[in-house]
Amino acid sequence: MRSFDQRSHSYLGFSLFLNGVVGDEKRDFSVGVGKAAQEKFQFKVGDEVSGESSPINDPRKEPVEFYKTSKLELKSSSQPQSNAPPWNDIPVSLGEYRDRGHRRLSSRTYTSHCLNCKWGCNMPVEMIIDQWNPSQKRYRFETFCYGPKSCKIYKAGPTRIVPGRKGMSWEEPDWVDEENTDHRTDDD
Repeated sequence: MRSFDQRSHSYLGFSLFLNGVVGDEKRDFSVGVGKAAQEKFQFKVGDEVSGESSPINDPRKEPVEFYKTSKLELKSSSQPQSNAPPWNDIPVSLGEYRDRGHRRLSSRTYTSHCLNCKWGCNMPVEMIIDQWNPSQKRYRFETFCYGPKSCKIYKAGPTRIVPGRKGMSWEEPDWVDEENTDHRTDDD
């Protein structure tokens, strides 16, 4: 959530990107799963899963196509490959993501390189345009990286501009990212 120069984050769960069957159609799709489901099944790249999900209600507020998954089942778990990149391991807990802090990530880099990385994140953002009239809202998606600061793929992308009341705007400076991750080393 953003309101001019103020921001807060809610960590609700994880996004699974799947190639499979939706109804009778074989295709790529995405499903949101909660913290408890991720803790129980430890999903990672290469796993085979099944379940029943509902379509999301508001695409402005969800980064996936489906959620509220029930009858979730891990059909087969992929085996760790000795040559697999570490960013395809089991994701860390939501608390660990929060503790690590994030940096803005170029949306182009996210789409082309970081979609399957456990450190890449695409979050829906609700922006309150006028804090004295909080019903004035806009929505957009922003991409973030929680990965090591030494990642050679990482690109910050443009700074984020947040609209405000009466045509004002606020541009989030680079020091915000530095402050979010200054407690970590380059390889952490």
